[in-house]
Amino acid sequence: MQQNPLEVRRAFGILFIGVSIAVGVASVLSEIAFVNKTPIFYYGMIWFGSFGITFGIIFGRFRKIISSIKGRMKNSIKWTRNVKAVNGLCWAAPFAAIGAVPSFYQYLILLGIGLGNLSTYLFMKKYSGLDNREQIIVAIISLAAIPIAIVIDTSGFITSQTIAVITSRILIAIAYGAGGIYALTTKK
Repeated sequence: MQQNPLEVRRAFGILFIGVSIAVGVASVLSEIAFVNKTPIFYYGMIWFGSFGITFGIIFGRFRKIISSIKGRMKNSIKWTRNVKAVNGLCWAAPFAAIGAVPSFYQYLILLGIGLGNLSTYLFMKKYSGLDNREQIIVAIISLAAIPIAIVIDTSGFITSQTIAVITSRILIAIAYGAGGIYALTTKK
């Protein structure tokens, strides 16, 4: 069954807004937990709870979007093994690098989201003929946020590493929020 491209774009808009809300809420709650010296166990609960509640509400209210999201994602199944490998590396390599250089994790997360969305956008456009602009918006904002996060982290105005970390998380939320808003408001 061929799906309406606008309907699929809107589904991804809702998905991206959900990611934005979940990351934003979890970032703020994690910072509050950190300031109050909450045991590390609660951080996992905060992040899983934030995503679980957000997507529970979204998928509970908008069940129809699940099939639209699956439909777009199935386009990558047709890609060659090499293209899939490059796309997977763009997503996974920066996250895997966190184990080697954990002090750069806030930048590596932005890099993984940026490169992952960029490669997926380019491959979808080239091999599937799809112009998922909401995805390139997330990529561009995420990649542009890396130098911003570095400047904030290394400036003399900020004395706490946690401010740099929460800033990079908020920038991720902004990136997904901007992509989601674009997807929901575009007419094509």
